[in-house]
Amino acid sequence: MAAQKPVEWVQAVITRFDEQLPVKVGVQNTHTKISTEHNKECLINISRYKFSLVISGLTNILKNVNNMRIFGDTAEKNLYLSQLIIMDTLEKCLAGQPKDSMRLDETMLVKQLLPEICHFIHTYREGNQYAAELKNSACGVLFSLSCSNFNAVSSRISTRLQELTICSEDNVDVHDIELIQYINVDCCKFKRLLQETVFKFKALKKPAQLSVIYNLEKAFWNWVENYADEFTRLYQRPQADMAECAEKLFDLVDSFAESTKRKVAVWPLQIILLILCPDITQDMSRDTSDDSKDNKKLFLENLRKALTGHSGSKQLTESAAIACVKLCKASTYISWEDHSVIFLLVQSIVIDLKGLLFNPAKPFSRGAGSQSADMDLMIDCFVSCFRINPHNNQQFKVCLAPSSPPTFHFVLVNSLHQIITNSPLDWWPKIDTVYCYSGELRLMFAETLGRVVQGCSSHAPLRMTSSLTFKEKMSSLKFKEKTTDLDTRSHKYLLLALVKLIHADPKLMLHNPGKQDLEVHSSTADLITGLVQLVPLANMGDISQEAMEALLVLHQPESIELWNPDAPMETFWDIR
Repeated sequence: MAAQKPVEWVQAVITRFDEQLPVKVGVQNTHTKISTEHNKECLINISRYKFSLVISGLTNILKNVNNMRIFGDTAEKNLYLSQLIIMDTLEKCLAGQPKDSMRLDETMLVKQLLPEICHFIHTYREGNQYAAELKNSACGVLFSLSCSNFNAVSSRISTRLQELTICSEDNVDVHDIELIQYINVDCCKFKRLLQETVFKFKALKKPAQLSVIYNLEKAFWNWVENYADEFTRLYQRPQADMAECAEKLFDLVDSFAESTKRKVAVWPLQIILLILCPDITQDMSRDTSDDSKDNKKLFLENLRKALTGHSGSKQLTESAAIACVKLCKASTYISWEDHSVIFLLVQSIVIDLKGLLFNPAKPFSRGAGSQSADMDLMIDCFVSCFRINPHNNQQFKVCLAPSSPPTFHFVLVNSLHQIITNSPLDWWPKIDTVYCYSGELRLMFAETLGRVVQGCSSHAPLRMTSSLTFKEKMSSLKFKEKTTDLDTRSHKYLLLALVKLIHADPKLMLHNPGKQDLEVHSSTADLITGLVQLVPLANMGDISQEAMEALLVLHQPESIELWNPDAPMETFWDIR
């Protein structure tokens, strides 16, 4: 049938996929989940040969599901799961297409799909339990869409920008400008965005200008993180047209930033634009630079002043911190062999930056609703400082200290996980540089587990461990006050991060240099026993699953040898 009637066969698979969505069949069991996954794989494979048919079918299904009227929490969850399944399938189908290779009919299909995807991005509501996941999934689809058909996506952005240049209203819709931060851009495409912004910036109203400023900075990181080699080459062979465009936009936003509030908004983009001008930063390091560079020099002076708290504005200090973290992060994508003056800029601010972000006596905070963003900023700073100088252990000591805020511990563990899982550049140092902190990390794991156990004592009791050392550690924990629900939740997040860290690199937690045989045996037993205790706890959510994954990795032959290098098999059988 597939050979004789391909269209009918593909349509049959699409229909089966539609009929087995949770919104149609209700709560899924194991059998229906497997069947849905099988249908997804079929459509992804078929899309390589019948792309138009599959994308058209999935777009229609998504439209129909989006228009369904539902009642009740269960129905809402099934709708959300269905939308996620459809968008995940779409993303994988689109990702299988060659870059910028679509025919006219396929481009028309993409234009039909685009409004459906943008709907999830534009209608995102803070606090909705499903909205964040749906938005992330939609952003993934948009990214894949822009890989295979950049022009269709960018034309929507360009059209909106053009409309806004002639718009007389003060309250303008900037949703389509926000798409800039989610699309796939390489060096040429990012340059196109800069050029278009330079051309239209002055004609835009303030809300549109602020939106462009914010989203261009996000687009820069999309480029750098997906095409790191292109950015690295920029410092080996500077591009005059890129630098010219970046300098023009720097001057435009510098003129725009006439108030403190506007400076706060533009500084993170300004530092990026300066980074894109390697020859200009080189000239500025000399005393003979011309007057056209004065505004760049003044910008850097104001940045340093604000970072040290001498600007008279808390908001400027916070914006300076963000801009300086961006500078440090961008510098890690440049090889030290290129002898860039950017490294001198980094050295001039990094001590003050770490003093601001990693001060246990005065934790960095931009307000009650910004904790997640603050931690992301600290993680970026931590990882960047490690990549710049892996042997400077100042931030490690601060974040490991038991007296430091729990936020610092969370930042440390997540930073280490990022160092392990995201290290594509040859000159980035590897995680083995910090294996010396394994003892402190094991202790953090034991103490965090103890706090979570105490906080969850109203639930089913944990099985007692056979490890006396582990029991002693648990009973010796001292708490200044009764653990609140909020404390328990934060400790659960830290525990999950620690378990993920073990899963990512078990060697980090098994490193025991200079320890005696019995000490090594005991520390490994404590680690494994702690993970085993987490496995049966259904009320722990993701922690239980991650604990199983970590135990599987720890039981790989190469990991078992590290349980106790002096007596691996004896330790293995004893702990088993």
